Amino acid sequence: MDIKSNIKDLLEELHGSNAKLIAVSKTQSIDKIKEAYDTGQRLFGENKAQEMMSKHQDLPQDIEWHMIGHLQTNKVKYIAQFVSLIHSVDSEKLLEEINKQGIKAGRVIPCLLQVHIALEETKFGFSPEEIISFLFGFAISNFKNIEIRGLMGMATFTENEEIVRKEFNSLKKLFDQLKERELPSNAAMKELSIGMSSDYKIAIQEGSTYVRIGTAIFGVRNP
Repeated sequence: MDIKSNIKDLLEELHGSNAKLIAVSKTQSIDKIKEAYDTGQRLFGENKAQEMMSKHQDLPQDIEWHMIGHLQTNKVKYIAQFVSLIHSVDSEKLLEEINKQGIKAGRVIPCLLQVHIALEETKFGFSPEEIISFLFGFAISNFKNIEIRGLMGMATFTENEEIVRKEFNSLKKLFDQLKERELPSNAAMKELSIGMSSDYKIAIQEGSTYVRIGTAIFGVRNP
């Protein structure tokens, strides 16, 4: 795989849209990440906290690390001091732990709330109804060390583009509805994280601000 050429092609596709490119580097070697870094790429996504922590230590400090995978509460401590954005907040319990670790690290940790939009039951996330009650009923404003920046979702893994488009569109509508409302002081709808290698073109059309792309940059992941 020509990493440099792949990133260049993707950035050309994203040009004129609101979407920023996250290079999904999970399971990729330090050398491959450096190759992407040398093209100017600075946003990288990981799905395991300890792998992210290790790479953070071994790679340039101006990299913005994004946690895009399911995050267990007992793993938050590994990334709290440096993570740029946690995309996958899927429970009140997790948010409480992120706030706790933010206090310990002496920083406000940016987060996205993950919404379950796919047909698969195995995917994580709040329902749209839970998001609304969570934002307006739960005392998010008491959490001084977290900042909600928007929403994240993962579409159904299918070749049926209409299903994917419908799911992304439903999340964008929720995002827009929330954007019009008066949210707690530490919450705003600025970022919409949808789209991966298989469906990022649809995500761009549906208003994504972050696309999370691994295979189309680095090739098929190592097992």
